[in-house]
Amino acid sequence: MHRGILCGLLASALLPLACPAEESASKIGIDFALTAAGQPWTCSAPPAPLGRGQAPSRLRDARFYVHDIRLIRHDGASVALRLAQNEWQYLDVALIDLEDGQGGCVGNRGQHARVTGEVPAGDYRGLQFTVGVPVSSTTADGRVVPLNHSNTEQIAAPLDIQAMAWNWQAGRKFMKVELLPEGGVVRAEDTVKVWTVHLGSTGCVGNPANGEIVACSSPNRIVVRFDDFDPARQRVLFDLSALFEGSDVGRDQGGAAGCMSSPQDPECPAIFRQLGLPLAVDGAPVAAPTPATTSVFRVGS
Repeated sequence: MHRGILCGLLASALLPLACPAEESASKIGIDFALTAAGQPWTCSAPPAPLGRGQAPSRLRDARFYVHDIRLIRHDGASVALRLAQNEWQYLDVALIDLEDGQGGCVGNRGQHARVTGEVPAGDYRGLQFTVGVPVSSTTADGRVVPLNHSNTEQIAAPLDIQAMAWNWQAGRKFMKVELLPEGGVVRAEDTVKVWTVHLGSTGCVGNPANGEIVACSSPNRIVVRFDDFDPARQRVLFDLSALFEGSDVGRDQGGAAGCMSSPQDPECPAIFRQLGLPLAVDGAPVAAPTPATTSVFRVGS
């Protein structure tokens, strides 16, 4: 018999209650913020120098999904943050939206920079989360819900945003960062306005529309871990200067303008190196994610 039911029966019978109280929960908020050139950055901010050539650039988009958010106890054990359910958070996935649709940005005015939820009361010292959308998640009643490879028209927010979808088989854009460098992006055949980073799973096979299980040789999810993090006084900084440190955002050598996660794209090795991700070669499977060595996400005040 469940302990809570047994305790209720004992109490109703006026018997001595030997059951411990239910474990209390603590409400937690994890804040995220966007930075560039050592300063907070917004859609309406002046151009910031980015990349190898320090090209003055404005922001066009900055959004990413996170899941499996965990707080780390002093003994090293991790405890899952049980997310509040709302238009930005569904099951264990949250969308971090750091653009407000102003200035040069293309999204809407809504922003979501704080993930909220509950953990058992305790003494925590660190934080871990995964950038990306999981293949699936389990509801409280035990149902397995497909998430990454799902139809945007048939799933709850925030996974219903068409701008964050790739194609149906490949799933979601885990990360969408777009820049507007002054003078545009010079390519061999033309000049375009936008330098793009779209991160998502690649090398995927299987059609979910036919009930097939989708498998991807390059999942491209990033596990980020901070052994010292206090949510009451610190934030997770998403540093675009670090992301574009090895890239020339005013030029493009081939493929899409920027990096859309293709191993064949000459702009992707520098981006993947900064994210701490391996880049598949000749379709070789990529190992399961471990905490990445990356400065793109860091702790700040």
